[in-house]
Amino acid sequence: MPTALLSLSDKTGLNEFAAALHDAGWTLISTGGTSKAIREAGLPCTDVSDVTKFPEMLDGRVKTLHPAVHGGLLARRDLPEHMAAIAEHGIATIDLVCVNLYPFRATARRAGVSPEDVIEQIDIGGPSMIRSAAKNFASVYVVVDPADYAAVLGAIRGEGDALALRCMLAAKVFEHTAAYDAMIAAWFAAQRGERFPQRMTIALERQQSLRYGENPGQLAAFYVEEPGVGLGALQQIGGKELSFNNLLDLEGALLAADPYDGETACAIVKHTTPCGLATGATAVEAYTKALACDPVSAFGSVIAFTVPVDAAAATAVAALFVECVVAPAYSADALAILAEKKNLRVLVGSAPRVPGALDVKTVRGGMLVQERASARLDDADWKIVSDRQPTAAEHKDLLFAWRAVASVKSNAIVLCRDGATIGIGAGQMSRVDAAFLAAHKARAAGHATTGTALGSDAFFPFRDGIEQAAAAGVTAIVQPGGSVRDADVIAAANEHGIAMVFTGRRTFRH
Repeated sequence: MPTALLSLSDKTGLNEFAAALHDAGWTLISTGGTSKAIREAGLPCTDVSDVTKFPEMLDGRVKTLHPAVHGGLLARRDLPEHMAAIAEHGIATIDLVCVNLYPFRATARRAGVSPEDVIEQIDIGGPSMIRSAAKNFASVYVVVDPADYAAVLGAIRGEGDALALRCMLAAKVFEHTAAYDAMIAAWFAAQRGERFPQRMTIALERQQSLRYGENPGQLAAFYVEEPGVGLGALQQIGGKELSFNNLLDLEGALLAADPYDGETACAIVKHTTPCGLATGATAVEAYTKALACDPVSAFGSVIAFTVPVDAAAATAVAALFVECVVAPAYSADALAILAEKKNLRVLVGSAPRVPGALDVKTVRGGMLVQERASARLDDADWKIVSDRQPTAAEHKDLLFAWRAVASVKSNAIVLCRDGATIGIGAGQMSRVDAAFLAAHKARAAGHATTGTALGSDAFFPFRDGIEQAAAAGVTAIVQPGGSVRDADVIAAANEHGIAMVFTGRRTFRH
């Protein structure tokens, strides 16, 4: 009779799987809580200690680390000398291992958990067993994911290519243990206060395959660090399948909206940078103000709301060709209106930033890794450097502009008025060109630029950017400061009566 060893932390589907194996004539052996669960389901089960002839010890730390287990897993059935060796020592073959590992991540993230409790969730026997089984996949099934139960049972019944399935399951084991070890290594690094250890392994799980990447002909997939976190937490409730570019723009839209959490705000993004961003009393007002910034570029955009979308906002959005819209909720009327746009991808939920998450950018042969920029952008450390103080209204617009410019591709300049961007200069090679473009875009959209506030994501290296702003009628500027020519830049602001504040912080986004 074939033998299956089951030892599970996540017992989802265990009873059904064990029952199907038993009905197919398999002998079941197990450990601890899994053995108890199988017996409570009315199925016969042999304890591992009866197989090893050695009791579990050290509070369960040692139970499957034994030749009776690993010999039964690793013996090659096609080598007579292997089979003779295990027979000599009374070791029976084990033909299936079903194991998932101790919940290390869940334990490590628990509030107030002690290091000792976390360390106890470092699984030793589990990884050893599944690695042994995976190495001998030619003869042994190894299952680490309940989603594979049905396929394994089908193969046991003679359905499909059993060897190909076992090979796939073996690959899954090494993916699983690599990710598990990466979590443990990251925890130990965190205990040392080491943000960037000598070796960094980033474990990702495929959320979905994509039709193609940025362009047709490029294969692509969407991977997440953890299911149900970040963009992976959003639920698509309408429209076509999400594309690679949709996901990039969704990240850009949420990034733009992040600083306005707690306010009613709307971000309209094209090619990962905002073409409109605004706050308002209602969702439709915020959207209307954001759209007015650059209605031409908003065609084919991705839109993020910080508040639920009602029928009025949905009607306004539906009047424009939009790729995606994301919001924390929708009214029933809003969903009905948006559903009429068959291709519009509608997503619901929140995707808050993951604490401690890293920002990773690929380069040839490697990656650049940094901490993610904080979403907190306030006026706590601002320094007024001009002769003229900003008025209360200007200060409010400056704060909005400072939050807005952080999500714009550098070099970045935004012109703002009354809680909305009216002109955005993004991705320019020089800051003076970015200032010119922001004013040009504002005028092209029909906005008067006189009396606006300007936000810059980095310092002005020369006074020419201030001259450009003054020519547009800007009356207040927020920028990080820190140029060797700050004195010239401040002098230019004073000459034009512009109020200027330094934040002391740069917000580049390349």
